Amino acid sequence: MIPPVYSAATDRYDRGMSYRRCGRSGILLPEISLGLWHNFGDVDTLANSIKKIHFAFDNGITHFDLANNYGPSFGSAEETFGLIMEKSMRPYRDELIISTKAGHDMWPGPYGTWCSRKNLIASLDQSLRRMKLDYVDIFYSHRYDPVTPLEETLQTLVDIVRQGKALYVGISKYPREAAEQAYKYLAERDVPCLIYQGRYNILNREPEEQGILADAKQHGAGFIAFSPLAQGLLTNRYLDGVPSDSRIARGGFLKREALTPDMLDKITRLNEIAASRGQSLAQMALAWLLKDDLVTSVLIGASSVEQIADNLNALNATTFTPAELTAINQILQS
Repeated sequence: MIPPVYSAATDRYDRGMSYRRCGRSGILLPEISLGLWHNFGDVDTLANSIKKIHFAFDNGITHFDLANNYGPSFGSAEETFGLIMEKSMRPYRDELIISTKAGHDMWPGPYGTWCSRKNLIASLDQSLRRMKLDYVDIFYSHRYDPVTPLEETLQTLVDIVRQGKALYVGISKYPREAAEQAYKYLAERDVPCLIYQGRYNILNREPEEQGILADAKQHGAGFIAFSPLAQGLLTNRYLDGVPSDSRIARGGFLKREALTPDMLDKITRLNEIAASRGQSLAQMALAWLLKDDLVTSVLIGASSVEQIADNLNALNATTFTPAELTAINQILQS
């Protein structure tokens, strides 16, 4: 049976998604964006990936975040996205913000990792071919490179924009001092840093505590949070033990040692606050990130359409009372 031709929902911008200004730019990002780190590789079914992309777009998610090594296997998430672009999303290209990154291990040898000019340009060229695109909207230096001179990395980002391969550039996981240098270098060359991508959630407050959030705002950059659910800890998955099909059980990035008795107590008590708000723990965790204007967008991952739908419900209640914020902070400090 031939699948029906995709036609995006005509009310896709009227289903509850809000959009936030990204720093001092002309770009608006959806409050929730879809990340393709996992669940879109060649180990996953194309049919499910198509369903998730279509559902996300039909519900106002216009930003899709990738990287050269997303999969698994490396490069396969971009290949999947390229197939979907060709199959159904090409007519909507001008409604999309598509980002990719380079800087982590990608191919063997000394030029397949970190952030040299050689790696960044070669990697982006490969990414464009895999995604079947002429340009990406945002290209990131995926991590700070302690060996390559920072000026080389940043000048390459400038040149990539001037070559028309990316409309904007961003940085990801940079330490505060290096981020400060990046903001200044790029601004002086009229290619301002659009956005900083960092790990941020209720359990991990480093961007807040280290001043990274405040610095991004001061320099006119947006901030997009990844790992908003702490790789699943901030969900109901582990409240009653470790499910056999969970990330911890599969031995992925989330390790069994992370679920200490103290951590279990914290997430149990956080879940009680979420329930009093009429939310799941995951929904409250996403809402917490969007409680003020320091965060432009939150990156979610999803293995199913149902997960995306559940996460979108977080947008129904993104305000917190002072008492709720105090209770959350007390739980984390206990």
